[in-house]
Amino acid sequence: MGYYNSTEPKKNKKGYFASSFTGLIAGALLVGVILPSVTDGEVEGAATTSTNQAVSGLQTTSTVVTSDVTKIVEETSSAVVGVSNLQVAQQNPFESQTGDKKESQEAGVGSGVIYKKDGDMAYIVTNNHVVEGAQGVMVTLADGTELDAEVLGTDIWTDLAVLKVPGESIETVAEFGDSSVLQAGEPVIAIGNPLGLQFSGSVTTGVISGTERLVPLDINQDGTEDWQSEVLQTDAAISPGNSGGALINAQGQLIGINSMKISQEAVEGIGLAIPINTAIPVISDLEAEGAVHRPSMGVAILDLAEVPAQYRTSQLNLPSEIEGGIVVQSVVESSGAASAGMETYDVIVELDGKSVNSVLELRQYLYNETKVGDTLKVKAYRNGELQNFELTLTENN
Repeated sequence: MGYYNSTEPKKNKKGYFASSFTGLIAGALLVGVILPSVTDGEVEGAATTSTNQAVSGLQTTSTVVTSDVTKIVEETSSAVVGVSNLQVAQQNPFESQTGDKKESQEAGVGSGVIYKKDGDMAYIVTNNHVVEGAQGVMVTLADGTELDAEVLGTDIWTDLAVLKVPGESIETVAEFGDSSVLQAGEPVIAIGNPLGLQFSGSVTTGVISGTERLVPLDINQDGTEDWQSEVLQTDAAISPGNSGGALINAQGQLIGINSMKISQEAVEGIGLAIPINTAIPVISDLEAEGAVHRPSMGVAILDLAEVPAQYRTSQLNLPSEIEGGIVVQSVVESSGAASAGMETYDVIVELDGKSVNSVLELRQYLYNETKVGDTLKVKAYRNGELQNFELTLTENN
């Protein structure tokens, strides 16, 4: 499981396509192609325009089909942009140094969605990993206009980031939908930039394959799961560069931010997106304050499972039946935990009456069920005795 965005440099290259006909039969007709509707398997209310042409003695029929999909794409695709991560190129030490100026180059390309226009500025949501490490960010609009973007804030836990750009050339803004009412089988459209800006504005269709999927994430890449992200699963094709793009419902509303894909050769057709209901409060915090304010107990912690068995009895003095919990490694001075009297080597087993067996479970409870300023009831073992603590949660800096 991992994040991805295209690392290919921007190319100004046009593709050329040629077609040929063999075994021509006089009077043959070109068969019209019917596109599937986003609302069902037929082109419901599709409008068609046909013209006949004679080319080299052959009669052709040109049919323009307008379906629910094409209408939605026409109305919403301009709200999806390209996002380029710019970083200073590492200089060749053997090249002559003609000046101090260092040029930035494109280190990766993803997508973003314009969700708000306020005065002469516009705001874009994308993925944290798309802009991570950037020394500059460039946004490319659907018409090719390039704008320098300011990163207002990023959040590694939800993989979201908010950008700000000049809004004078922006007209289309995405409308938020409600991801809580989505059902498996509901049709969706994904719009983004697979493989970079050379395929900008690419459209794929599919269905919601599942809701409330929990995907484990290793945030710091240490081999241990740090977080479980709740995501939407879709079979709409999502490729490198789609990260940060839009997942849209049949009403043309934004219901997800495409973020991840399971990268296994044996797995096909599984794309994942951050539900918009999960994203909205994070977007608001990042736009207003540049960060998400999450609660903290004020302790450094470790999974009990990582402590060798001999130390559990000799140093922690735990009862033999206790197999899960969180060991307090240190307590931050003047924190909620310190004020409540918690100490190093306390083993936390319960929060607000709910058992917790790992750091992951503790973090999920704190970030999803509590807020800064709440009083948290904690049960922890100290020298073999179960202790009760009440602490006030402070902001996680």
